[in-house]
Amino acid sequence: MDKNNNQRWTILGQDPEVLLAALANILSWFVVTFCPRFLPYLLPTSPEEDQGDDATSIDETRTRCISIGRPGGMEQLRLVTLKEDICTIGYNVKHVSPAPYTPADGFVLPEDCVVVKNLAFSVNYADCTIRWGLYESAKKFVGYPIVPGFDVAGTVERVPANNSNFSVGDRVFGCTLFGAYSNRVVIPTIQLRKIPDCIDSFSKAASFPAVSLTALYALHLAGYFPGGVDEGGSRHKFKNKSILIHSAAGGVGSFLVQMSKILRLGPIVGVVGRSSKVDEAYRLGCDVVIDKSSEDLWSAAFKACPGGFNTIMDANGVSTLKESYNALAPSGRLIVFGFHSNLPLGQAMLNPLEWIRMARKQANMPKFDAMDLTVSNKSVLGFNLSFFAEEREVLSDMFDRILEWIHNEKLECPNVVEIEMKSIALAHEFISSGKSIGKIVVTT
Repeated sequence: MDKNNNQRWTILGQDPEVLLAALANILSWFVVTFCPRFLPYLLPTSPEEDQGDDATSIDETRTRCISIGRPGGMEQLRLVTLKEDICTIGYNVKHVSPAPYTPADGFVLPEDCVVVKNLAFSVNYADCTIRWGLYESAKKFVGYPIVPGFDVAGTVERVPANNSNFSVGDRVFGCTLFGAYSNRVVIPTIQLRKIPDCIDSFSKAASFPAVSLTALYALHLAGYFPGGVDEGGSRHKFKNKSILIHSAAGGVGSFLVQMSKILRLGPIVGVVGRSSKVDEAYRLGCDVVIDKSSEDLWSAAFKACPGGFNTIMDANGVSTLKESYNALAPSGRLIVFGFHSNLPLGQAMLNPLEWIRMARKQANMPKFDAMDLTVSNKSVLGFNLSFFAEEREVLSDMFDRILEWIHNEKLECPNVVEIEMKSIALAHEFISSGKSIGKIVVTT
């Protein structure tokens, strides 16, 4: 295929990068399972890493981060120490350096950035797909090596000469477009806010940014933010304000429930996959909670809202997308922001059988016909905030609204499980299991 053509190259109908990721993961599985003594050969290093005798010692003046050198299993989550004066950095700070590291010979901090001494970062399911080599924006904008992660919470360590937004020592939290698995990150100031006094720990602060912004943007696509008719939320004029939220006790789901309550939607129907999550979903504000492990999901959903839902939030993928679309009322919107069920749960690494299963799931993904969308008066919208490098003003406005809700005690911190940085593989294992409630946060 012509490289200038907008269509992508394929091999036997498959994206070559996905095939390469599959081969890399299968190689990891084979080596770990049958010949682990060769494992060190599968762990690429980078010139920015300190390979000296003190590389494993803890030095507060040096950056320590989790580096992923190639697609693979848990073995790729390497805790490394970087050379002096090197920090991690997101892909949208190209005027300083390409991601994932700042230059080894030092750098001039621009007026729109600060260096954050990062004390806590959250773990998202996206981080597992980055490790597997399946996260599109990570492949497109960074490649390997990569330092994953979006959420940061810590103190400002360094400011530029003409900065007026922050001072050294300020407690801040916010987002970076990769690079958060680190104790020292260069971040644009527009992506940071001071931590409100009502948030009493850095771990709690790190649990907010990415998932709350994802939830609010999803509600924006649903037509409910800005909230209220007077602010442009015209969908509030519809009589049907029902909303169904899959994974209602998870990271994004916990904020979707709370924000739906703030925006006066209802009934708010939350779906959970384990009985242990039911109470948490009710506590967050659900009017009805469906435990799909003990009852039929769609029978219970129809009972809760016989006329269909005006909004359904779905990050599951193949397991529920088709039925979610069918459960929409006329004028309903299906908001898609993930495909968790397309990927294996509870797998430390992906063996050949898992890749075959994923291929079968991908082949069974529903396709939505434009004519059917029109005659049934339904909409399907999808998004991924990791592509929003050029839309910082949009997310900044949303961050301000989230901060306002936190100050007014309308939004509360989700349940937080803390894990030390040296146990990052445990964090990935936990979030992949589907057993976590709320957010997993790693302390540096």
